[in-house]
Parts: sequence; C-alpha cells; structure tokens
Amino acid sequence: MSTLNTLLVQAQLNWKDPAMNRRHLQSLISDAGGSPDLVVLPETFTTGFLGDTDLPAEDMSGSTVRWMQELAQRHDCAIAGSTVITERENRFNRMVFVTPDGSLTHYDKRHLFAFGGENLRYTAGIERVILNYRQWRINLQICYDLRFPAWCRNRDDYDLMLLVANWPSKRVRHWLALLEARAIENQSWVIGVNRVGQDGNGLNYPGRSVVFDPSGLCRAELEDEEQTRMVEIDLALVGEVRRDFPFQADADRFTLLDGPNLPGS
Repeated sequence: MSTLNTLLVQAQLNWKDPAMNRRHLQSLISDAGGSPDLVVLPETFTTGFLGDTDLPAEDMSGSTVRWMQELAQRHDCAIAGSTVITERENRFNRMVFVTPDGSLTHYDKRHLFAFGGENLRYTAGIERVILNYRQWRINLQICYDLRFPAWCRNRDDYDLMLLVANWPSKRVRHWLALLEARAIENQSWVIGVNRVGQDGNGLNYPGRSVVFDPSGLCRAELEDEEQTRMVEIDLALVGEVRRDFPFQADADRFTLLDGPNLPGS
C-alpha cells in the first residue's frame, strides 16, 4: 500500500477522566467518517499530561488498550497514541500502536520532560521503536523526543516519524520549526498530533497538528480548535526525494550512549 490515509485527532482532553476521554475520542473518530488506515491520538490521551495522579494503574491488558483494540477492529485501521501504563511498579508514558487484528507495538518515551517533573513520575524508555505497517516503516516518538535530533535520526530505517504530544502554546513556534526540521533532515514524512484546550495545571495547548512531507513541505496544518482531519501520505514520495537528493550517504556515523543524564550532557 503506497498511500496511507491518516486521521489526525486533535482533541480537547478531560483532566484525569480516562472513561470520558475514551468516549469523546471514539465520538470524534466516528463523526470524522471516511476510511482511515491509521488514526493518531495525542499524548496521554486518557488523562492529560501528568494527569494520572491518584488514578488506578492500568497495564497492557487494561481498559484503554482493550478499547484501542476494539476501535481498531471496528474501523479496520491502526490506532496510535500515548497513555500511562504501569509494569512492575514502574509507570511509563507509553505510545501504543494497535493494528486491526489487535496486534500491539509500544514505545516508552525516552526523553522525560524534567522541566515539568515528568522524570519524577515515570520511567524513561531505553529503545527506539520502528514498526512495519502496510509496507510503511514507522518510527514512534513522543513530544519532548522532538528536541533530540540524534534520537530521531533516520538510519535508513523509517519512512514516517509519528509523534504525539501535549505541547504548550508558549512554545508553539518551536513545535512547528522542529517538526519541519525533522522532516527535512531525515527525508521522511513527519506527522505531529497535539492536543488543544487547558489542562488541570492551567497549561494551554494550541493544537497546530501538522503533516510535513519528506522535502519539508507542509501538507496539512490544523488550527487552534478541536478538530479531525484526514491526510493522505504517499510512500513513493519518500523514495523520490531520497533519490533526487541523496545527502544521507554523507551522514556522520555515531553511537547513542546510555543516558539521557550523562555527566556534561
């Protein structure tokens, strides 16, 4: 499948209310219509960012993952978004990718937002995750990961970088600039899905979910209100862009060290 119809779900999230958020997101997806191949939800879509305090822990067999599996089967599409998952008493900001047959792939956020205290609540992930879905190689990333280009770097191993976020209004210029840069430097499609509204900590979110093609051209940009949009992306364009300007062959070799809090970093 060369093209992938992707539904961006830019939602207002209810603070600390997983059940209400699931119902609301399900309604947004159903009302959007069409036949998506992939539906993308924001970061921590069940609770809001750091909105899981005092809520019961969920694991990979819990209500949210089961809901994602049911929704993927019903709409015959993949569903992706991040939620808080607990394993062995460790909490993770985990991006879950569910295919129509119920198969699961997950990525645990590597770069926890220490400026906001995220590192005090969750355990950082240690592995990059790239999955295969309908001929696409998809790199999963979450919010703050966007600021670390070495972690996001294409090693000739992905065609689409999929990033979900709760990115605040005060840094929306960074959001747009960094997503564009990741598309240009990696010659890949980049999709960033953000939330809108205000959370329980008084932070405002601007939406501005975007799709950049492998040349860095913006193919879709949502505004600052709750909305959904279907965007078709084409795998063939990845090959065309890389053949027309094959600068990746001159890229430096590097090794990622364990961290991210190394001395002097």
